[in-house]
Amino acid sequence: MAHFPETPSFTGFNTPSRIEADIADLDMIGTVPPELDGAFYRVQPDPQFPPRLGDDIAFNGDGMITMFRFKDGRVDFRQRWAKTDKWRLEHEAGRALFGAYRNPLTDDESVSGKIRGTANTTAFIHGGTLYALKEDSPALAMNPATLETDGYTRFGGAMTGQTFTAHPKIDPATGDMIAFGYAAKGVLTRDMTYYVVSPDGTLKQELWFELPYYAMMHDFAITPNYALFHVVPSTSSWERLEQGLPHFGFDTTLPVYLGVLPRRADATAADIRWFKRDNCFASHVMNAFQEGTKIHFDTPEAKNNMFPFFPDIHGAPFNPQEAASFLTRWTVDMASNGDAFAGTQRLTGMIGEFPRIDDRFTGLPYRYGWMLVIDPTQPVELKGGSAGGMIMNTLGMVDHKTGKEQKWWCGPVSSLQEPCFIPRSVDAPEGDGWIVMVCNRLAEHRSDLLLFDATDIAKGPIAQIRVPIRLRFGLHGNWANADQIGLAA
Repeated sequence: MAHFPETPSFTGFNTPSRIEADIADLDMIGTVPPELDGAFYRVQPDPQFPPRLGDDIAFNGDGMITMFRFKDGRVDFRQRWAKTDKWRLEHEAGRALFGAYRNPLTDDESVSGKIRGTANTTAFIHGGTLYALKEDSPALAMNPATLETDGYTRFGGAMTGQTFTAHPKIDPATGDMIAFGYAAKGVLTRDMTYYVVSPDGTLKQELWFELPYYAMMHDFAITPNYALFHVVPSTSSWERLEQGLPHFGFDTTLPVYLGVLPRRADATAADIRWFKRDNCFASHVMNAFQEGTKIHFDTPEAKNNMFPFFPDIHGAPFNPQEAASFLTRWTVDMASNGDAFAGTQRLTGMIGEFPRIDDRFTGLPYRYGWMLVIDPTQPVELKGGSAGGMIMNTLGMVDHKTGKEQKWWCGPVSSLQEPCFIPRSVDAPEGDGWIVMVCNRLAEHRSDLLLFDATDIAKGPIAQIRVPIRLRFGLHGNWANADQIGLAA
């Protein structure tokens, strides 16, 4: 008989949902522009069964994909499991077989050597395929219309690495999906792969290289000429896993690196240039772009570790003040002779994470960025519990051209999930479109989908689409036009 633990990860707003559903014509307040024709996909970790070891972290839940279909001013809802190998094995057994996050030593021996991925981090569209992504495993392919699972793909068998990032990028010039994998030869290995995948699913390039040390490589950036990999010391070892400690721990004694890989078809590992700076924490990337010989890399940077569930490797207590992250521009100069950064510059005073842009400007000079913001000046009432730990209570926008900022606060008993930009048309000016995001209504144990005019978020949502069930804490989502997913009339 299933019984989830009475812990913060599994109670209150974080209570497992485990709901597959189809709901037509969601109730809404306001108006959805009738020209919006496509779907917003997002994913939440949602454990199928109680954890094998009695408690767990949110990052280890099974992937549940949500699709919001926009057409003719209405929104329909569909939600399905991402049926990974792990999901199928446990479904057949009727119980959890895989143990702690990224620790195969804690698994039931019946699943030794099986792919442990949960497909719970990103829902991403490329070439008419929906990819449910988790960075410790290959990409899981799904049908973007029905949400049926096809299974893991190795792109026609051409992919030899074991892992595929949860943060691929689309090159706006070629339409190729640029990606990477870390721990590509297995758990804790320093081996990385760099991938280029065409819109028809052909793997055009796979390049292998090694990191300065093993680290969580969650995100990266591209420019027209380079791929950029920031190495931040959320690290691990077999000793940690053998002791049953959390997979990752943060090491404040190690430097941070930025690897710059030329995006040439004939590039090799020897072509990577490693720049080095002092210790800090950085995970997601807003964007990067080139300016002459300089490369600018924009990322939320914190002085210290942001993840209390991956504690300091030397035993120091979590420091919430030093965990505050601020969007910061890292600059390196390819004309320099050394490995030092050319400089860093804080771009906003807002405490924020989950940065997003108009993805048509990936790798290019850009004007607008949006983030989830923690606004400590606003009141917080955690009726019903926190959705994800950090109280992201504000949507923020920064205009890099003028320096102006906008904010919209969601209220004292709500919190927000990652924003996503929807362009008005394929050739609309940068920022001309909408922001879509999930809002956690904590006291009511349900969710709203909010729609904003992208460059006028301060006025509040133009539509609140009411979801009659609770969407758990989700990580990343993306928009696709109807013609990209086989749903055009």
